[in-house]
Amino acid sequence: MMLHKGDHVSVLDEAIDGVVLSVSNDEVLIETTDGFTMTYFVNELIKTNVSNELSGFISSDKLHKALHDKKEPIKRSFVKEKKSKRDEFVLEVDLHIEKLVPNKRGLSNYDILTIQMENAKRQLEFAISKRMPKVVFIHGVGEGVLKSELDFLLGRYENVSFQDANYQKYGSGATEVYIKQNVK
Repeated sequence: MMLHKGDHVSVLDEAIDGVVLSVSNDEVLIETTDGFTMTYFVNELIKTNVSNELSGFISSDKLHKALHDKKEPIKRSFVKEKKSKRDEFVLEVDLHIEKLVPNKRGLSNYDILTIQMENAKRQLEFAISKRMPKVVFIHGVGEGVLKSELDFLLGRYENVSFQDANYQKYGSGATEVYIKQNVK
């Protein structure tokens, strides 16, 4: 597969997408959607440029008419939702290693877990210091190692209770933490 500057690519075995910046021999420099520049070998990438092959089959006039016909009138609702102060802001902390370091190559599983746990502890301490009532840690499903370490960490705090986060919003890969604030 030939890659060229400007091609959109995804990294195999990792949840990273980006745009090719340069190609040198078998190495490809990409800029990720998060703005990091990373180097991969050609065989670690897959091209994701999507061509619009359906454009020849449907005229845009027919498509716009079909989409217009499909729209339902928007019903206006005058019921005002009551939101408590607790629902205003929730700190979401994604502990996936791809979100924490620009490149995980060369890191052992122990190193990865240590980085994730240090980040979780730092974010929890921040939330406690800023008197935030709730934090959601997104840890993913995996083998459950990170979740059990997170449960152990959270269990060491007296003013913290936790449970699995909202399944509809996060699936089974997140933990919701409630911080009981001492009112003085």
